[in-house]
Amino acid sequence: MSKEKSLIHETDGVSLEEINGTVKIPKGASFWKKMALYSGPGALVAVGYMDPGNWITSIAGGAEYKYSLLTVVLLSSLIAMLLQSMAAKLGIVTGKDLAQMTRSKTSKGLGFLLWVVNEMAIMATDIAEVIGGAVALQLLFGLPLLVGVLITTFDVLLLLLLTKLGFRKIEAIVAVLITVIFCVFGYEVALADPHWGEVIRGFVPTVEIATDRSMLLLALGIVGATVMPHNLYLHSSIAQSRDFDRGNEKEIAEAVRFTTWDSNIQLSVAFIVNCLLLILGGALFYGSNSDLGKFVDLYDALQNPSIVGNIASPILSTLFAVALLASGQNSTITGTLSGQIVMEGFIRLKMPLWMRRVITRLLAIVPVIICVILYGGNENAVEDLLLYTQVFLSIALPISIIPLTLFTSDKQLMGKFVNPRWEKYLAWLITIILTILNIFLIYSTLTGAN
Repeated sequence: MSKEKSLIHETDGVSLEEINGTVKIPKGASFWKKMALYSGPGALVAVGYMDPGNWITSIAGGAEYKYSLLTVVLLSSLIAMLLQSMAAKLGIVTGKDLAQMTRSKTSKGLGFLLWVVNEMAIMATDIAEVIGGAVALQLLFGLPLLVGVLITTFDVLLLLLLTKLGFRKIEAIVAVLITVIFCVFGYEVALADPHWGEVIRGFVPTVEIATDRSMLLLALGIVGATVMPHNLYLHSSIAQSRDFDRGNEKEIAEAVRFTTWDSNIQLSVAFIVNCLLLILGGALFYGSNSDLGKFVDLYDALQNPSIVGNIASPILSTLFAVALLASGQNSTITGTLSGQIVMEGFIRLKMPLWMRRVITRLLAIVPVIICVILYGGNENAVEDLLLYTQVFLSIALPISIIPLTLFTSDKQLMGKFVNPRWEKYLAWLITIILTILNIFLIYSTLTGAN
């Protein structure tokens, strides 16, 4: 077989073999040493919970209802912690990621269909990254949107560099970018000086969330946009990057425990970032009647004294754009890895990460470029694409969480690591609610219901 033909080949091996078992966990290491070595995958997972797609919803929620929807952000984060811990546990215990496990229980035809749906969801996520990155470049450097979109295609070079450095370096760089986002919004919230008593009361559920239709829709949007299907596949794979004795039940239990802590800590950071976004919206824009439906609107508002008062500054707007760019780059890394996982798992085909990145990004930029050409670089029209990418994500989520709940609740498959009864029933309740929610979000998006 020629070298060219071997670039894409069939595989039925371990998940993401380039990184599987590459981080050695020494026997007899101290608690903190092990905690440090197991930390990292959670950061890659947390990226999906603070991506640009969530920003508008969170800030708009604060602008319209002040801090009342903080309780929804908290609920979404708790749901995410449960589902991600289940995904990581599945990978560690079975040695297979969620895509591989699902494919092993389905036919070849159904496996192909599931791959197509998940590929479209990942492409939809990539579109959001393209738009976020292009808008950030336009805001920071005044570049035309089309030029910004084309520049985002070259992030494949960044990914190639990172893969040469090793998986631990990728984890570290992602953690640094998350820190940038955290610091930017922490600083902006500090300047906004919210009433912290009202903020704390925002975590207490209110009847209005269920009885006010527009408030309920926005709350559903926050929950539905938070849990990303590709994150479940990603976590079930990268949780296997640690090298320990997989035949030793005690070490498996230790891996599950440390990985869950890592996940929960990083998702707590994502929770704080999402809270900061909503608090920023409530502190600066509540009662201003400003249109905050687009990234550009937020950028302009942060330097408009008539909206945000005497803290208005081009520096605030610039920091917002920097955070937007950092978020897009983070999502680029995790989106590529997720795409490789679902391709290898569902249709058992493997290709180099650089090739995977090029194909995914080219598929993502085509609809954005068409939109830019048709609407003459109007950033509002381009950002409207984000609404429709949520449809694919909404379709992919149920077909991800249903098998995840089935597998981790299977005693024969998971042994002593099977979900305890309370977790099993809670997981099914969440699965049913999120499935209904996402069907509702698809309907709302396609019909323009509000």
